[in-house]
Amino acid sequence: MTDIEYLKKYLPEEKLEEGLEKLKQRIPVQYIVGNVNFYGYEFKVNENVLIPRFETELLVSKTIDYINKYFNKKVKILDIGTGSGVIAITLSKKIDSLVTASDISKEALEVAKENAKNNNVNINFIHSNLFNNIGEKYDVIISNPPYIAYDEVIDAKVKNNEPHLALYAENNGLYFYEEILRDAHNYLNEKNILAFEIGETQGESLMKIAGKYFPKALIKIEKDFPGKNRFLFVINA
Repeated sequence: MTDIEYLKKYLPEEKLEEGLEKLKQRIPVQYIVGNVNFYGYEFKVNENVLIPRFETELLVSKTIDYINKYFNKKVKILDIGTGSGVIAITLSKKIDSLVTASDISKEALEVAKENAKNNNVNINFIHSNLFNNIGEKYDVIISNPPYIAYDEVIDAKVKNNEPHLALYAENNGLYFYEEILRDAHNYLNEKNILAFEIGETQGESLMKIAGKYFPKALIKIEKDFPGKNRFLFVINA
């Protein structure tokens, strides 16, 4: 579907001209319309949250497969940096689970809470910088953290519209992965899975970081549909 077709489908006719003008200004069509489809569900999005990508749908799908493979019970899941809540909400709908979702952005959490209500799921939302306000242990920790290096060139439409808080990270984009992996032991049950979306060039570095903190784990880099390294799984089961 083209951006213009998307506008015509979701915007009322009286707002179409205004929407087309915003499109000319290179504002993402999802922000103009105010919603996006993810995994077959409708989610509200605005300038306070990233627009969900297809790769993240694949992260959710692969994580569901691993949960079904390694667990035979209701699982406790923590989604760090939930943004619009698409990962947490989809997992809650697809898996027998108790889901907690955290974010440093209060504005993002408001969007996520509205999306949870609209999708009829009960999720525990926590305002937290990584693990700062997390007090329980989980079977699964999942995250699509900021992973773009500050000097990396990215599409102008993304750079000029989507929240930089959710895009960029220090240490060549690796900062949040190391922070999470370093402290995750304190928030995981003995049998556990960590699942991440990653930048396509970060696989080798993240294998080393994961191995440093989880030397006995099964550590896997998996590819997206175009064949790029896109996911990191750390499995202690």
